[in-house]
Amino acid sequence: MATKIQSYAIISLGGKQYLVREGERLVVDRVKTAEGKTFQPDILFVGGDGKAELAPKAAVTARVVGHVLGDKVRIGKYRPKKGYRRHTGFRAALSQIEIESIGAARKSSAPGTAAPKGEAEPRVAAAAEPPRGYPGFTVVEIGEKAKRWKLEQLEAALAYEREHANRKGAVAALESAIATKKEG
Repeated sequence: MATKIQSYAIISLGGKQYLVREGERLVVDRVKTAEGKTFQPDILFVGGDGKAELAPKAAVTARVVGHVLGDKVRIGKYRPKKGYRRHTGFRAALSQIEIESIGAARKSSAPGTAAPKGEAEPRVAAAAEPPRGYPGFTVVEIGEKAKRWKLEQLEAALAYEREHANRKGAVAALESAIATKKEG
């Protein structure tokens, strides 16, 4: 009678929180990742199999299936007896994503590898990560906050920027912050 509870995670994307499971597809606010590419959203909670972790070290990997437009929303304004009529509208920019894996960082390494190497790799990767919430930062925020980041975070953010978004202003701000850190 023991049923296996599927693992789940609560992720944060675009200021909203989503409860997700592996293989699930959902429509979220537009993400900057190109179609077919994978990314790792911020993880708030991981649970399943009777275990739960707040602020986990595990990773959730999501793949962008496509970028779509939401339903058209029509807005009309009228003033009775004045002849005032205005119509406008918009369509939300959305992305359809598929959750590929939950807790990928915790999966054991390939058979035949030594345990110390498997343990050392996640620590190195954790130290070389861009600051939390980096994909959501604007170029202006990056320029302001980069002065307070460590050199490893700056280099990881620059690598992330070149791989994913490649915004000229952000790359320039990160390069100048790295040069300043190395000088002083």
